[in-house]
Amino acid sequence: MSTQDEIEDSAAPLLEHLAELRSRLIYSVMAFLVGMIICFSFGGMLLDFLLGPIEKTMRDLGNPNPVMQYTAPQEYFFTLIRISVVGGLTISFPVIAYQLWRFVAPGLYRNEKNAFLPFIVASPVLFVIGAAFAHYIVVPLAMAFFLGFADLPSFVSAIMAGAMPPPPGTDLLPGATGGLSLPSVAPATSEGVDIVFNGKVNETLDITLKMIVAFGVCFQLPVLLTLMGSAGLASSRGLRGTRKYAVVGILIVAALVTPPDVTTQLILFVVVYGLYEISIHLVAAVERKKDRAARAEGIIGEGESLFDIDEDDISAGEAAADADAEEPKA
Repeated sequence: MSTQDEIEDSAAPLLEHLAELRSRLIYSVMAFLVGMIICFSFGGMLLDFLLGPIEKTMRDLGNPNPVMQYTAPQEYFFTLIRISVVGGLTISFPVIAYQLWRFVAPGLYRNEKNAFLPFIVASPVLFVIGAAFAHYIVVPLAMAFFLGFADLPSFVSAIMAGAMPPPPGTDLLPGATGGLSLPSVAPATSEGVDIVFNGKVNETLDITLKMIVAFGVCFQLPVLLTLMGSAGLASSRGLRGTRKYAVVGILIVAALVTPPDVTTQLILFVVVYGLYEISIHLVAAVERKKDRAARAEGIIGEGESLFDIDEDDISAGEAAADADAEEPKA
């Protein structure tokens, strides 16, 4: 066979893969566009749903008619576009994941397919759980903190006004004991500048979407680390040894993706660190499964492992056996 024939034979599979990749991308883009159009058709309803936490907070603070505003003619339209993009990605993700699976599945062995498929199923489920956690728990807490903090000065002023004793001689004024009433004290807002919350739709929605996407992505941590453990790129012992670095990294991420609110940052840190600990146990379970498969094939014997076992995982009996085995050598 000539060199030219070898080049043509090697180029044919590459062209077939590129053609298949193009078709998969076309299907994925079409699914995204369809999902985006569907979300744009219900954009007003989705916007009301996303602004639900701040509406409830404003009503709880005494505003019977919460109002949001936009200050540019195109602002409301592009707000709906942003909602449609995020919603379109969410709706079309199953189709996109299926197209990705159809593209990579022919190149995987049966055991690799069985290992990879659960992660495709678990990823959207965890994203939805993280997004729901952010929308129903974290965002209301953040809105209550910021709006409640803005309303705090008037609340303190009212308390101080009620706690101050009347000036001397007030009881001698006309009307103090009946008849003409005393002149009322002017409210704290009669002088100075009134600070009123006039929320913009796009800025408020930016906080909500950022929190939803941030928590949805952070909830992918068990999927990512478990997949890395299956591929041999991470180990349970390595994850245990990098806990202190993980704590610092999670704190940095919490400070970047959440508003400057200690409460929401603390919630994100606790949740993500808990997912990190869960990931350690999931990676350890993957390692135990690989050890069982290796023992069944005769690669390793009973009591042996393909991975380095942390000292905390060694039982007291195994530690004593190792100590007894080392004594004759000494």
